[in-house]
Amino acid sequence: MNTKQHISVKVLFLATMVMILLAGCASQQSGSSPAPSQAASSSPAPAASQAPKDTTQYPIVIKHAFGETTISKKPERVATIQWANHDVALALGVVPVGFSAANFGVQDNSGLLPWTAKKLKELNVDKPNIFQDTDGLDFEAISDSNPDVILAAYSGITKEDYEILSKIAPVVPYQTTAWSTTWRDQVLYNATGMGMKAEGEKLIKDTEALIQEKAAKYPQMKGKKVAWVNFSAKDMSKLHVYTPVDPRGAFLIELGMSYPESVTSKITNPTAYSLNLSAENADVLNDADIIIGYGGDDLYQAVKADSLLSKIPAIQRGSVVFIGNGTALAASGNPNPLSIAYTIDDYLALIDGAIKKLP
Repeated sequence: MNTKQHISVKVLFLATMVMILLAGCASQQSGSSPAPSQAASSSPAPAASQAPKDTTQYPIVIKHAFGETTISKKPERVATIQWANHDVALALGVVPVGFSAANFGVQDNSGLLPWTAKKLKELNVDKPNIFQDTDGLDFEAISDSNPDVILAAYSGITKEDYEILSKIAPVVPYQTTAWSTTWRDQVLYNATGMGMKAEGEKLIKDTEALIQEKAAKYPQMKGKKVAWVNFSAKDMSKLHVYTPVDPRGAFLIELGMSYPESVTSKITNPTAYSLNLSAENADVLNDADIIIGYGGDDLYQAVKADSLLSKIPAIQRGSVVFIGNGTALAASGNPNPLSIAYTIDDYLALIDGAIKKLP
């Protein structure tokens, strides 16, 4: 047999074997195939459960109160400072290389609020790098964490702080005014700074759905007039109102309530997160169905006994929510996706209790 004949026979043999194999596969795909419930994998996971496709294009340019920040490539090492920015990163599954200790609402020395601790546990993080900077930014510790980006969308940093931090890594600060970033913008701008804008938008939608689901159980909230007011037992001559611009006020509106016009008409700076009033002007709160503030029953009793503040109708009838100062629930008044999910049931129950005091 010459070489050409040998090759022809070999090719014919291989072709025959392929036909036999194909026939065998065809017979398995007929009536003898297993039912879907018996198959090892019946169907792929639904598309909705999959993470958004990363379509981020670099460089990213983020405009803010101090100018603009350029991020040239996706950050691998994310640091966060001041309030709640680390919770946004954690909610997106990213563990910061360092973040600021919580300075309010923590009941131990951990520097962690309970929803932060819970998420860290879910992500199998035992020893997070926490900046002990409650008395001022620890620039050395931040620098030592070697970040690629520093998130500060909800913060009170100054221009000087920003310039120092920018020498360490690109910084994502607030857009307009210190301490007035809503939870949505906290998510949007921090996520954008991480190169995860699409994931951030999904987190916003998921959190909105949770809020709507929970609020729907309390239809009596809708349309009620509310104001977040802080009183001080040390000085009853003054009171402090968080405006609808502040995340605390904005969240109450999101739950279906609104601020009285008597309060909003006193706000001369539309970007201000707070309004200071004297007790002589406490009558601007007369139209509030509900008053929410920090403090316990001792403070409420003191306010109720004051000659001027006691005249506020909500104080008289007890349609108030005084949240224990320094507690985790008080800290959640400044909401973010993790704190909302952790505390919303308790918060709504307290508001419902105040509504039930209305005539």
